[in-house]
Amino acid sequence: MKPPPFAYHRPTDVATAAQMLAALGDGAKVLAGGQSLVPLMNFRLAAPEHLVDVNRVGLDGVTMDDGEMVVGATVRQARLLSDPDIGAVHPLVADAAGWIAHPVIRNRGTVIGSLAHGDPAAELPAVLAVLGGSVDAVTWRDGRLATRRVPAADLFAGPLDTSLAVDELAVAARFPVLPARTGWAVEELARRHGDYALAGVVLTVTVDGSGSPVGGRAAFLSCAPTPAVLDLTPALAGGSVYDLVADTLDPTDDIHATAAYRRHLAATLAGRGAARALARARESAEVRA
Repeated sequence: MKPPPFAYHRPTDVATAAQMLAALGDGAKVLAGGQSLVPLMNFRLAAPEHLVDVNRVGLDGVTMDDGEMVVGATVRQARLLSDPDIGAVHPLVADAAGWIAHPVIRNRGTVIGSLAHGDPAAELPAVLAVLGGSVDAVTWRDGRLATRRVPAADLFAGPLDTSLAVDELAVAARFPVLPARTGWAVEELARRHGDYALAGVVLTVTVDGSGSPVGGRAAFLSCAPTPAVLDLTPALAGGSVYDLVADTLDPTDDIHATAAYRRHLAATLAGRGAARALARARESAEVRA
């Protein structure tokens, strides 16, 4: 299949890109890596009249800002794995990137593209959700750029749907750095590595100076219309992570798995991931001590 005809635009700065989106309205789509949009166009599931290519507007940086790793809109997913500075600053993000699809897709796919696509089976939305991160978006209003910060809790509106307006350009994702004495884990199961996960989880666990868990969060893939975030603290304090997840998650049946199987799988992965994250947190506490 080939996409329907469209007009191609290639702005060279953010302001021009925002002006184009404002002028073109819901007939336009942003093109960065194209790994989500182009297949939809080829299957005629999306038919934008205009594509606004943002690869030359200068959004390819990764910086630090007040305890957050800020990833520009055209940073490729592969860079999360290949850049040692990213792995050192944010090992959770680098770990999750290794689970994303296949190398050929990561080489073109962008971090922001995955977040803006809003697929509940994708890894990066779950990472942003569990960290309580956010996305910076700009739009052209009254002759100037207007910026707003969208928390992860408000960003994901449903399957393949976000709260970003049609004329907004997501320019950066903000991933808060893990606090002291905090470990992480990414667990998922797919029929083949790189395929969409039947279920998956991204976790963080924080311990006190003695190594006892004092907090934990988990965000689940493929278990709800948006990344489902659970507070694991009660279970880590003496309960069962498996029971907490199994009693709380409410997945649905689909052609890949029954709801009961997916619930059991998610709870099992969460229990395994919590143990791994706790061990990492304790190792971190010993190193810093």
